[in-house]
Amino acid sequence: MRKKRLTRRMKFALIAPAAVAALALFPLVVMYLWNWLWPAVFGGRTITYWQAFGLLILARILVGGLGGGHGDDKHGRRRMMDQWEQMTPEERETFRQGLRDRCESREPANPQPRSAEEPNKPPDFTPGRAQA
Repeated sequence: MRKKRLTRRMKFALIAPAAVAALALFPLVVMYLWNWLWPAVFGGRTITYWQAFGLLILARILVGGLGGGHGDDKHGRRRMMDQWEQMTPEERETFRQGLRDRCESREPANPQPRSAEEPNKPPDFTPGRAQA
């Protein structure tokens, strides 16, 4: 038990300063790249360290949102697969029917009737010709 705690403390002692250094250096890198490229390519102004830091925060909000990244959510997928495996065939069909019911409301109001011979053929559409 004691050895495990020491290991956790050592990890924290190594990771915390590395995270602080990365947090401090990344805006510096953005600032240097911006100040090197932006004025030369677009004739814009240079930015300060804090403006680069704010730019990174703005990019995070616009691209990544405010919440933490969830990645692929492989745990959620595994959990859903486990639930699916535990369902009986009747429960699976009920689940599928519920999905179909939700998706039906998104289909067009007046779908084209399809003939019995060609159920998977898309409806005929010729531009400029009125549909029957």
